[in-house]
Amino acid sequence: MQVFDANWMQIEEYLSRDDRIVLPTGSTEQHGYLSLGTDAILAERVAAEAAQPLGVPVLPVLPFGMAPYFAAFPGSMSLRVTTYIEVLRDLLDGLAAQGFARIAIVNGHGGNSPVTGFIREWICQPRPRRVQVLFHSWYNAPQTAAAASQYDHDQMHGGWVENFPWTRVAGASMPAEPIPVVPREIFGQLDPGQVRAAAPDGMLGGAYARPDEDMKVVWDAGVAEVRALLENGWAR
Repeated sequence: MQVFDANWMQIEEYLSRDDRIVLPTGSTEQHGYLSLGTDAILAERVAAEAAQPLGVPVLPVLPFGMAPYFAAFPGSMSLRVTTYIEVLRDLLDGLAAQGFARIAIVNGHGGNSPVTGFIREWICQPRPRRVQVLFHSWYNAPQTAAAASQYDHDQMHGGWVENFPWTRVAGASMPAEPIPVVPREIFGQLDPGQVRAAAPDGMLGGAYARPDEDMKVVWDAGVAEVRALLENGWAR
């Protein structure tokens, strides 16, 4: 169940029998020819599909993350690390106060990963009851990454691995041929202007697309992995 499809009384009734909830996190940033909302779209959708048969509520996706390196591409937004941590702190504090004791953050953006240190700190703080928080970057979790790697090891930003029917933009026609990969170790040293110069269309290399039947295999692995986490990823 998605929280926007429920009222507060239904969520309160749910809390009388379960204490799990999902918070998807993404980013609003350029993805080449794909939607600026790619990371947010994928995180929310994979969380919703995984949680639906379990009846676990899914919050609306947090659509802004940390992506300062894409600032030279119009439409790309970024929060400071300190801001992002405080946003997560407020959300986690509110959920814990309402009685949610198992919170799964399903993340769709690599730039958000630094908050894992904050989450570890947050769960160690004393509370009336124990609260568990899982941080799961669905796109590079083991089974999902293995499903993608059987097709192509070049899984670059804005490329085929993020090109699903629900991240494509009407009227955007992308190149048919792969392009050289921008090495990750080099990308990490570039400022926004240099990133745009190294990847003029925003795609960081490799193929732009793969057949939808291949993408379904990757997607199904991602959904199954998130569902398994919601079912069995909690400490006893």
